[in-house]
Amino acid sequence: MKLAIRVDVDTLRGTRLGVPSLCRAFSNHSIRAAFFFSVGPDNMGRHLWRLLKPQFLIKMLRTKAASLYGLDILLMGTAWPGPKIGRRCEAVIRACAEAGHEIGVHAWDHHGWQAGVDSMDAAALEKHIKLAFDEITRITGQPPTCSAVPGWKAGDRTLLIKAQFPFKYNSDCRGSSLFRPIVAGKVLSQPQLPVTLPTYDEALGRDGVTNENYNERLLALLKPDGLNVLTIHAEAEGILCAPMFEDFLKRCKAMGVEFVSPCELIPEDLESIPTGVVVKGDFPGREGWLALQGK
Repeated sequence: MKLAIRVDVDTLRGTRLGVPSLCRAFSNHSIRAAFFFSVGPDNMGRHLWRLLKPQFLIKMLRTKAASLYGLDILLMGTAWPGPKIGRRCEAVIRACAEAGHEIGVHAWDHHGWQAGVDSMDAAALEKHIKLAFDEITRITGQPPTCSAVPGWKAGDRTLLIKAQFPFKYNSDCRGSSLFRPIVAGKVLSQPQLPVTLPTYDEALGRDGVTNENYNERLLALLKPDGLNVLTIHAEAEGILCAPMFEDFLKRCKAMGVEFVSPCELIPEDLESIPTGVVVKGDFPGREGWLALQGK
């Protein structure tokens, strides 16, 4: 049973504190993961206006966001301009790459993408991705090999724009199997590697899931003969939930789970990968639409 882990890094705090913590944990267990970095301004505090939406407010209360993420994240970019994450954390991002992990594009402005993707034109979408691509290339000396949009908010326009970049794969949707997306009748060469497992913030407080039984519930979802891709967050599993995540890794090893880097799930023969489509839809534990693997 194989499991690939990808790490979403959304904030300055997650980069500065969470990434080194996760790199140490992965090193201790000889795990290679994919880190998707946000490298532009940290404006995550601007999500506070979404508290006016009942579904988002319920999620914030359900996950006890104030204690999980910290006030510095919840207020970042509100009363003052958001700091540039890449500039502040060059050494951390570089060390992560040097440790052998995959380095991918998550966002330039994480909040800006989530809040504005529906209204961005193609030029704005491309500029956002290129800014992040160029900044990661500057920091690591190598172009990022993969990408994953914030909040799984990607439509056909985004997929077409990403096809212009040298990504080996993208991980922009939720689903169950690897596929090559079809957009406007054309099969894109960059495979989509869907996330198959729920994230911590999606599961916590729903269907009886608590911190005490989260790992048990998550392990029960692993499929021996299926695709297993887990997203963790540097702000959660890398900081406050680090002991819980360490326990998860130990339990996986005890079960005989084989950790693989996400890129290892991409076969050399891309033509052998089935085709599919990306559609928009709802997802349990999430507010608003997400990109889903279509049927």
